[in-house]
Amino acid sequence: MNKLIDYLNGELNEAERAEVEQKLSTDPEFARECEETKALWDSLNLITIPQMDKSRFKHALEGYKQAEKPRFSWSGLWNKQPKMRLAYTFLLILIGLAGGWLLNENQNNEIAKVEEEVTSLKQEMVLTLIENPSATERIRAVNMSTEITDVNDKVIDALLSTLNNDPNDNVRLMTLEALIGFADHPKVREGLVKSIVSQESPILQSAMADVMLNLQEKSSVKPLKSILKQEGLDSTVKDKVEKTIQQILI
Repeated sequence: MNKLIDYLNGELNEAERAEVEQKLSTDPEFARECEETKALWDSLNLITIPQMDKSRFKHALEGYKQAEKPRFSWSGLWNKQPKMRLAYTFLLILIGLAGGWLLNENQNNEIAKVEEEVTSLKQEMVLTLIENPSATERIRAVNMSTEITDVNDKVIDALLSTLNNDPNDNVRLMTLEALIGFADHPKVREGLVKSIVSQESPILQSAMADVMLNLQEKSSVKPLKSILKQEGLDSTVKDKVEKTIQQILI
């Protein structure tokens, strides 16, 4: 619920506050999320920001925003939830710390250290949230993984495992999209090809065919042919896979 932060800050009117409190009393998962969000928010309030040159900080922040290139994503279908906004707040605080160090003669090294800390934080959050029993939390983890430019093997393994084993098709689909962004990584390409035979949902089978065609991955032909042997295969999927195989082999 997008009103959670406003509720915690006491910024809702009486009717809105009553709505949130009603949900808290009837939805244990929402109540737990509220407690976790409050705890994280309280911890952020304890962080002290050093004095910095405002003009230099603004320049650094604009540079960081320019470096974050937007991607097309199915994840746009989901609104960012409170925990994600808090995570972004924490990341901006770290960027603020970098701004305070801009006058230091070793500013480049210091900024690099902060960027490493930001990346490490994102990766730890991904690995934590992706194990959450809530599909919404796992989707958040997948979304956050797309913001990591230098993804490590642990995150890749976690994403591939989610693509193969997650019980929710939406989570799998979002994970497939995220992995496409890391397709230049040999481990990801190999994992995507192996994952083809693990997909039983027509929408995932169709999406995998599209991905293999876009990547022109010839090693995917054999597992794609194995899909055609499945009993009760959706006719639309069958047509797509057959055309994909033909186009890859051209």
